Amino acid sequence: MTVRIYGIRNCDTMKKAFAWLDASGIAYAFHDYRVDGIGKHDIARWCAAAGWEKVLNKGSRTFRALPGEVRDELDEPKAVALMLGEPTMIKRPVLDTGTAIEIGFRPDSYAEIFAR
Repeated sequence: MTVRIYGIRNCDTMKKAFAWLDASGIAYAFHDYRVDGIGKHDIARWCAAAGWEKVLNKGSRTFRALPGEVRDELDEPKAVALMLGEPTMIKRPVLDTGTAIEIGFRPDSYAEIFAR
């Protein structure tokens, strides 16, 4: 199984996910989308798997700083464009096992994914 985890290195939630993967002996490749960027194809694939509402981090400072009319008028294409332009609006981490996409970190969800 090829595991790739996407996010921002210094994020506290990312650190928890890294620690869980390391403690579980799961090898992974890390993609820092603040440093390495992210493509529209990846964001669209995550949205198709989990729903754009789950992929978009509405709690981020960047999202909250958007004008109200932008936040209120969102649909999937607009949300994808926002996340593409400002990857900090993507909820972290995004775990891609090749067969499953998990948005955010919950130890019980990770345990279930890797028990399969």
